[in-house]
Amino acid sequence: MTLNTDPNRVIIFDTTLRDGEQSPGASMNLDEKLRIAELLADLGVDVIEAGFPIASNGDFEAVHEVSRLVKGPVICGLARSGRADIERAAEALAPAERRRIHTFIATSPLHMKYKLQMEPDDVHGAVIDSVGHARRFTDDVDWSPEDGSRSDPDFLCRCVEAAIRAGATCINLPDTVGYALPEEFGGLIRMLRERVPNSDKAIFSAHCHNDLGLAVANSLAAVEAGARQVECTINGLGERAGNAALEEIVMALRTRHDRMPYTTGIDTAVITRISKLVSTITGFTVQPNKAIVGANAFAHEAGIHQDGVLKHAGTYEIMTPESVGLARSTLVMGKHSGRHAFREKIKELGYDLGENALQDAFRRFKDLADKKKEIFDEDIAALVDDAVIRRNDRIRFLSLHVVCGSVGPQSATLELEVDGDRRGTEATGDGPVDATFNAIKELFAHSATLKLYQVHAVTEGTDAQAEVTVRLEEEGKTVNGQGADTDTLVASARAYVNALNKLLVKREKTAPEALIA
Repeated sequence: MTLNTDPNRVIIFDTTLRDGEQSPGASMNLDEKLRIAELLADLGVDVIEAGFPIASNGDFEAVHEVSRLVKGPVICGLARSGRADIERAAEALAPAERRRIHTFIATSPLHMKYKLQMEPDDVHGAVIDSVGHARRFTDDVDWSPEDGSRSDPDFLCRCVEAAIRAGATCINLPDTVGYALPEEFGGLIRMLRERVPNSDKAIFSAHCHNDLGLAVANSLAAVEAGARQVECTINGLGERAGNAALEEIVMALRTRHDRMPYTTGIDTAVITRISKLVSTITGFTVQPNKAIVGANAFAHEAGIHQDGVLKHAGTYEIMTPESVGLARSTLVMGKHSGRHAFREKIKELGYDLGENALQDAFRRFKDLADKKKEIFDEDIAALVDDAVIRRNDRIRFLSLHVVCGSVGPQSATLELEVDGDRRGTEATGDGPVDATFNAIKELFAHSATLKLYQVHAVTEGTDAQAEVTVRLEEEGKTVNGQGADTDTLVASARAYVNALNKLLVKREKTAPEALIA
């Protein structure tokens, strides 16, 4: 990647597929990663960090396929400072039109002493060797000093200078544990740009975690201090409390252009669509009061607010719902809507489905229309996401019949398809949900334990679809699953089955040491 010629252009580096997937419970298969990557390209991100190729064969395959199929953004792979990591990343990125290797090593005294067990001079040498080796495979090398915000300033400057001299074109400063305050983090960026002699030969970047709720504020402070790249994720997904949220950074820059005259290449009308897709795939429900993409972000309940908005939207809305893709449709769908109208609605909502996926989604839409009086856009999005995302699952939900009530025993008769084999059973339990989950265990034996069961309505009304989130844990690995249906118990079964499919993916992953950047 050549140096940015526009001094006010901020490069958006999305790491949802890498750092976002490190969230406990988040796991994506190849198809899901490709779906997200394709929509990230439509969103207009500049760089997609597609994964950590040496972490597992699945990660390698995902980076390789994203590199091969997704056009437009630079495709990036993460690597520790070891040569094996860098070579594996280079191999995975080989099909990309434009490729980047992101290599890192910790530079804080705490990390060097206790995690790496290396002396500063050895770390400095590893910086030079890793960046130089990465340059053998691409002229676009991003280098990060892990735990940079807690590193000694003199040593940090020394390492940054060495990385640029060795060929790094981007210097990314991580606030790995979300420790910094905005003024402090902006000062670090400013210090590096002023003190490092060759700083003009690289773009500076910020990668901020949200442990103190300051990831977006720290990222914006970095931009004001001269950083021209921000590493972020959709919905702020990531380790522990997450990363800086892409949608918040982009909309802050757009809304407060009067104070921050910086631009991005993001098509903000795609924000809501990709937020929902990432939420559905990962099983991480967006909290209602989440900025930009939460269900309440443009809702007004207080009378004085409602009165003001009705008179002039600007009284209480600093941005429009349409600006983030929340425009309301004029195409009303119902039980008499045909395939052509459904196809047009799908296009209107931003989906591009193949014929088989479209037919499956249309069939589920007709089933839903028989049960609901009003079909909302959110209903259609939920069932389309379900139809598309589940199509390659090894375990498939087929049918469920439940007997429940105040007089027991409660029972569930369930049919699943496992690796193409149709299976059925009847099980009892302490309530209908327990009976359903016991039936699933009988049909697909596993040792995972249920850690979370959560239900919320997709839309309003007694006939609203229920969206269920299930979290399973097995041998320290957690996964989230989601399912939607007008029947809460069917949604529960779909969510549990979805979690099991993700667990099969997660079993293949073995995270290398020093994964966090």
